[in-house]
Amino acid sequence: MNGNDRTAGRAPRYRIIPLLMGIAFISHFNRVSMTVAGDAHIMHDFGLSPTQMGAIYSSFLLAYTIGMTPMGAFADRVGVWVALGVMMLGTATFGMLTGGVGHFVTTAGALWMSLLGIRALMGLFTAPLHPCIARTNANWFPPERRGMANGFALSAAGLGIACTFFLFGAMMERFGWQNAFVVSGITTAILGALWLTFGGDSPRARQDPATHHGTEPDGSRSWRTLLRSRPLIFLTISYGAFDYFQYLFFYWMHYYFDSVLHLGPAQSTLFTTIPLLAFTLVMPFGGLLTDRLERRYGRARGRLMLPVTGMVLGALFLFIGVAVKDPIFVVVCFSLAMGSIGAVEPPFWLTAIDLGGTRGTTAAGIMNTGGNFGGFLAPIVTPWISTYLGWQGGLGFGALLCLAGAGLWYFVRPALADAAPVHDSR
Repeated sequence: MNGNDRTAGRAPRYRIIPLLMGIAFISHFNRVSMTVAGDAHIMHDFGLSPTQMGAIYSSFLLAYTIGMTPMGAFADRVGVWVALGVMMLGTATFGMLTGGVGHFVTTAGALWMSLLGIRALMGLFTAPLHPCIARTNANWFPPERRGMANGFALSAAGLGIACTFFLFGAMMERFGWQNAFVVSGITTAILGALWLTFGGDSPRARQDPATHHGTEPDGSRSWRTLLRSRPLIFLTISYGAFDYFQYLFFYWMHYYFDSVLHLGPAQSTLFTTIPLLAFTLVMPFGGLLTDRLERRYGRARGRLMLPVTGMVLGALFLFIGVAVKDPIFVVVCFSLAMGSIGAVEPPFWLTAIDLGGTRGTTAAGIMNTGGNFGGFLAPIVTPWISTYLGWQGGLGFGALLCLAGAGLWYFVRPALADAAPVHDSR
């Protein structure tokens, strides 16, 4: 046994869950904090236009999306312990630099150019987040417990988004926007240090060469195999439909309540928050239910049941929500729609890891790239359709895509029956 090895007794596998939850929380908190600072201070203090500020937001998302598959391959090569450690220390550095340029740059043009580069590099370092979390859970937990572990980590990501407006706003009030970024960067670095101290590729080993499959001589062939895998392609397209659906709520629900239903800013904010909380809180239960269904019905059939049911129900509740006029009934339907969709997230990640086999983190990166492409289209396509069919039609199109995404799971199921579940908890 080498110096990095640990016995299972000294490394209880469940301690990895709060570590991964903390990483997911702070990563999404850091992502959304730029929006909070931009709205509250940066645009006003430096005279940046909404278009310029939007370019800064997009630079993160673009680099994040582009980097997902390469960073997944990097994680397969070096192991998730190293990949997540690099991610946390990198995002901590660029998070602190985000605040640092606010202290030292005095002109709007220089600030804009600096933040474009800093946030793009931060997005690139953040890219392996969810693929690495999914692979870590596959290594640490037996197949019958991975849904639960993924559900908790994913819910922490949603909680990070929900908390940012209030928590980062309070930090800016106390420290100023520049120092608020420095504080969040330091917090990220501390969590990264905790991961490097207590995390690992598997329960027994902090860094286990046996989990580093990227050193295989036929690595390029593995890449080609993944990119030509029909089940993975269908899963990726389905996840794109899933992300399109949820991004409708992220970008357009407040507008729908405020400008279409004319509820006013305060009530619109409340009614927008409720479905997002439902989406977040249901994720752990979706993971637990996935585990139970697989134990009862087998992996291929059990894994299929929740995504299909959840996406169909999500589409149905969205259709009903846009058809009714009573605001209370609308928010109830939208909350049921987002709750149904929230339960579906854990099975997507479990399936990507299983379909990828020894390249599971790369496969998860491919799926997440497709998902973000669908999410990227939602803010653009929705208002375009709404100009011709009204907002009911614009939102209803997202429900139709969700139904189509549910149907694609039937093309994924046969591969699940053949693929061996990834597990490396030695």
